[in-house]
Amino acid sequence: MLKTKKGFLLRRLGNEAMVVAIGEASKSFNGMIRLNDTGAFYWKELEKGSSEDDLTAKTLERYDGVDEAAARQDVRAFLASVAVALDELPDA
Repeated sequence: MLKTKKGFLLRRLGNEAMVVAIGEASKSFNGMIRLNDTGAFYWKELEKGSSEDDLTAKTLERYDGVDEAAARQDVRAFLASVAVALDELPDA
């Protein structure tokens, strides 16, 4: 199970979604992560705690015409791009 690290927040500036670090998190990460609409959707799911499988399933539900292999590849690419802002939690 994955969850966003404390101090990493999703913010919108106009039509742009971005993750920024505040407080203690800003000491180790100085910058922002820009997200498209799908990335913002994934981020919101990660704030609740999700697994790669959960995100893949939600992708298949949300987007018509996407096969499981493509969905999983996209989820893995997203997770790699935001890895600095994620905590891996023990399975509940």
